[in-house]
Amino acid sequence: MEPSLLGAKYDKIAKWWNDQHIDSSYGVQQLERAIAFSDSGGKALDVGCGAGGRFIRILQQQGYIVTGVDVSKEMVKLASANHPEHTFVQQDICIWETEAQFDFIIAWDSIFHLPLAMQQPVITKLCKLLAKGGILIYTFGNAEGEHTDQWRNDTFYYSSIGINGNIQVLANNGLSLLHLELDQYPQKHVYMIATKP
Repeated sequence: MEPSLLGAKYDKIAKWWNDQHIDSSYGVQQLERAIAFSDSGGKALDVGCGAGGRFIRILQQQGYIVTGVDVSKEMVKLASANHPEHTFVQQDICIWETEAQFDFIIAWDSIFHLPLAMQQPVITKLCKLLAKGGILIYTFGNAEGEHTDQWRNDTFYYSSIGINGNIQVLANNGLSLLHLELDQYPQKHVYMIATKP
């Protein structure tokens, strides 16, 4: 799915998303596991940051200054209002460029919406944006290929290069795997934590 189309879909549900996730515990345990591997503080990147909320607050408590990137204009507006001390940009991660390096990168339930052909390039980009000693945590599907699903009265696109494909991209970019888990079994939801030695 074209990222601009995806952004428009999330624009429609941004207020609902904010209300549902601002104080949610979803993904918090996994984020805390990743933070435990890190030296707290520095610069963090949240890819597909949505309206912000729990992840931004936890990163802030750990001393991180956060940059959030999301394709949804409405999500970025809400995130900026929720966390005025951090930076949020409406951008497509496929084409977004920055000179910055980040000590911690999270992409929770976001890059699985990217076109299949962009999976490897975007994961490679995240590896390159990670500072030495930094931590990367992201989610993807335990399947190879692409599909659509109905959610919130709309059709959403998903793609994945699978577990082995993701491990290979990380290894090709010099990252070491610290943790991999199918955390919502029997659903095919995977999260992975890696570091750049």
